[in-house]
Amino acid sequence: MSNQKNNIPRATLKRLPLYYRLVNQLHEKGIDRVNSKTISEALDIDSASIRRDFSYFGELGKKGYGYNVESLLEFFKSKISESDTIKIGLVGVGNLGKALLSYNFSIHDEMVITEAFDIRDDIVGTKVGKVIVNKMEDLQSILKSAELDVVILTTPGSAAQEAADQIVDSGVKGILNFTPTRINVPDDVSVHQIDLGIELQSLLFFMNNLRSSN
Repeated sequence: MSNQKNNIPRATLKRLPLYYRLVNQLHEKGIDRVNSKTISEALDIDSASIRRDFSYFGELGKKGYGYNVESLLEFFKSKISESDTIKIGLVGVGNLGKALLSYNFSIHDEMVITEAFDIRDDIVGTKVGKVIVNKMEDLQSILKSAELDVVILTTPGSAAQEAADQIVDSGVKGILNFTPTRINVPDDVSVHQIDLGIELQSLLFFMNNLRSSN
């Protein structure tokens, strides 16, 4: 399976959460079957791309029938995590960290931030949302014992690499990096960089390009 995963395009992997969210919504509405045309219209992704994306994972549907919603839902769940609940840590309980802890992925019941860490004495020991903030000195021992899947990094940029090193040493294989600093990790650790400034600038460039073309 690992070789197959390595051959799947990054663009396909980035679309999987969109497919999963839509399938989950269809399942909650009691819909038991969906075709690529319906998925295409809901997500604004062309049908050919959807069929190609799904083809990387074998026979998920049948020609003339489409896809069984419950089967798709179970498939996507298995690709996200082998466990029913995805446990997440958060390092850096500043304004963004507090917002994420308070929100705590409420639209995804299977995802939950269970541990948080900070270096400030006035934050350590306090409760944000439903999570007690731990001190950084305990990060490695807690991450190892809690067996977390992913850690969200919301520290100041200057502290990002040191925090990332500790996270990696704890055995965590996924980091969602909200800091402006590009962190270095081993090849077997996945990092997704979320730079809100760049995303906003990209939106502005896109908006201005639309105006100039009209």
